[in-house]
Amino acid sequence: MSESYVLICDDQPHDAILTDPGPQVIEVVKLLHRRTRLSLWHCKSLVSRLPVTIVENVPVEVATTLVDELREAGACAHTEVKQ
Repeated sequence: MSESYVLICDDQPHDAILTDPGPQVIEVVKLLHRRTRLSLWHCKSLVSRLPVTIVENVPVEVATTLVDELREAGACAHTEVKQ
């Protein structure tokens, strides 16, 4: 009799979503610039079209760290599991 197993990966890819930059928009743009290496212009453009995905398909730790930093800067953000 053969046995079969189903492997479940606990480390699903995550996205970090910015929903509101809060009162300190410039600080959020600077934070995005530092963390994503995108230009300041591109980061400002991202902040102007909300909600926006900041990073995609990253480990949960990376997404959570970015969301925590955004929240510390006064923004509203969350992580989502990539399906």
